[in-house]
Amino acid sequence: MSELKIGTGLPMAMDELEDPRRMPVPTAARLIEELGFESLWVPDLIIGDGTPALEAALTLAAAAASTERVRLGFSVLTLPLRSPAWVATQIATLHVLSEGRLLLGVGSGGFPDSPFWHAVGVPGRERGARTDATLRMLPHLLSGKPTEIVPGSPPLTLAPAAPMPPVLVGGNSPVAMRRAVEYGGWFPSLISPDDLRPAVARLRELAEERAVPAPSVTVGAHLIVGDDESARAVRDSFVRDLIRTHKMPPETAAKVPMVASSPAELAEIFAAYEAAGADRIVTGPDNGDYRSGLEMIMEARSLLG
Repeated sequence: MSELKIGTGLPMAMDELEDPRRMPVPTAARLIEELGFESLWVPDLIIGDGTPALEAALTLAAAAASTERVRLGFSVLTLPLRSPAWVATQIATLHVLSEGRLLLGVGSGGFPDSPFWHAVGVPGRERGARTDATLRMLPHLLSGKPTEIVPGSPPLTLAPAAPMPPVLVGGNSPVAMRRAVEYGGWFPSLISPDDLRPAVARLRELAEERAVPAPSVTVGAHLIVGDDESARAVRDSFVRDLIRTHKMPPETAAKVPMVASSPAELAEIFAAYEAAGADRIVTGPDNGDYRSGLEMIMEARSLLG
């Protein structure tokens, strides 16, 4: 019997914020929970070039207040842009508001040359070191222990204390996999089942070398529903963007989107990811009606048994 977990993102993508038909965050969060998703997720898309985006922690707070059971995750929180003290305070607050449902997806951040990075004074070249430093400090800060944030400064003691939530490290790079082994969860995206399988094998090798449990694997995926002209146009545009922006070889990019016209087709894709080592898939419809797409995802999950 399949143990695959299925999560989905709130409809807060940049272009959706200006769409008058957009479903409000509390309404979408309740719908996701009612349909039976295991988790809901929000990205951290503060670019600062005028592109609309909601702040991730505040959005999760709204979702926490609107739901009771579904788990709540960052997909992923850009750690270098925030002081470790602020991150810890946000995590502790969300732990209380959600009654322990938080999943901490983290990353070193994309768009390091964007206006927001410059505005908060974070050099892109320091993002890896800042990510590692924050991950090291968080358990101490959340536990309420006095913690020295800046060498020579008075130690900081935060309250209320909170447990460290499950950490899922975003990114497909060797550095991200190293962090995933250290902190217990990996959150790759834009990866096909064929490419996930050897990556998971390598991840387990790294864990074995360090004598630690193999990290959990959560895959972020894009779903394109249907095979009509409109769906094909969405798929082609997405693949072109992977080639242009992420420098993917065309044959690799072509395998990334999940394309399905029926729950049965999508269930086969889910099964392929699970066989490749995924414990959870986080996906939502890139096209078509939002609610219908979510219903198709959950029907596909039911077919796995």
